[in-house]
Amino acid sequence: MTTQHKPPSDAPKQPGARKTTAKSTGRASRGPQAYQLHVELEWVLPKVWRRLLVPVTIKLPLLHVALLDGMGWGGGHLHEFVFADARYSSNDFGGDMLEDVLDESSVTLQKALGARKTFMYVYDFGDDWRHRVKVEKVITLDAPLSLAVCLDGENACPPDDVGGPPGYEEFLAALADPAHPDHEDLTEWIGGSFDAAAFNVAEVNARLKQAAT
Repeated sequence: MTTQHKPPSDAPKQPGARKTTAKSTGRASRGPQAYQLHVELEWVLPKVWRRLLVPVTIKLPLLHVALLDGMGWGGGHLHEFVFADARYSSNDFGGDMLEDVLDESSVTLQKALGARKTFMYVYDFGDDWRHRVKVEKVITLDAPLSLAVCLDGENACPPDDVGGPPGYEEFLAALADPAHPDHEDLTEWIGGSFDAAAFNVAEVNARLKQAAT
């Protein structure tokens, strides 16, 4: 059974977390369906997570874009989806696909998931950012989504190329300690300051809206 959800706009008008209202619907409901996803970055403190709505029929290349912009990554790195034993990726950067990796280009999230409720999204094979994605529920919308909407979340996405979870931990420690030998260099590298607790749902949805155009 699905639940009824008010039609989300691509960007909420208020900067606070988006409130959702859902009610039961009958099987005859024919509105477009969406997955409510909980996306959490593994091995990172403070915890970085997002709650996103995406169409059940979204293709994996577009889901990659939604996860990039939903989290706050800059892009420009390889990625991979892992559904149990099945792995999907893109050859956008050229070269041949690995023998055990499937082409994601025409695969929908609904097809890749099957009956599963969780999967892994890996971004940047060097830094190895692993996102655990869980389907919290399926909802029925009054209007289709163009890409994705962020409902909620916490904390800032780490900077690209910071060195994965261990590098991010060292980065935060260096910024917090003016006596750290890398404090000055990393402060300059990040552009002056970095707030690990920063999160603004309106800014996330603005990125998602721009990506959808």
